[in-house]
Amino acid sequence: MLMPAQPTNMETQRLILRPWREEDIEPFAAMSADPAVAEYLGGPLDRAGAEAAMARIAAHFDEHGFGFWALELKGATPFIGFAGLQHVGFDAPFTPAVEIGWRLAREHWGKGYATEAAPAAIAFGFETLGLDEIVAFTVPANLHSRAVMERLGMSRNPAEDFDHPRLPEGHPLKRHVLYRIALA
Repeated sequence: MLMPAQPTNMETQRLILRPWREEDIEPFAAMSADPAVAEYLGGPLDRAGAEAAMARIAAHFDEHGFGFWALELKGATPFIGFAGLQHVGFDAPFTPAVEIGWRLAREHWGKGYATEAAPAAIAFGFETLGLDEIVAFTVPANLHSRAVMERLGMSRNPAEDFDHPRLPEGHPLKRHVLYRIALA
């Protein structure tokens, strides 16, 4: 799979947010197949589903010049997940919007990596892309991601919670909470 040209690396104390590489497909597919990782995302992906997701990430970079960067643990693990920004790909009361998102392999949970990577992505969004606001959303039960959103200084107005338009009525993941952070 040919990966698009992407912005240069961004670094935090422990992480590198970098362009995707061919060798990322194996750990990405393994992460995507993990039921715990996919619990609030609609279920695990098989290899073809992971390749399709990676292709969508690449297409977003091609079209917009930014997206979800691969996350590397400096000097230790070449791929632990991803973090970054993307345009929200559905219609909702808060769109058009750019969302921040992250996903980590389970063995890297609970170490503060999402909370460390996300500010670099937010700074890129405000300083480089000139965004005025960035959103994040998840299901109400995803308390770990919600805690990251709150640690990032994002705020939630319960009146803005929404039903995800890509999920059918009655789906257990249909209801979502919306968080926002604005340029200070």
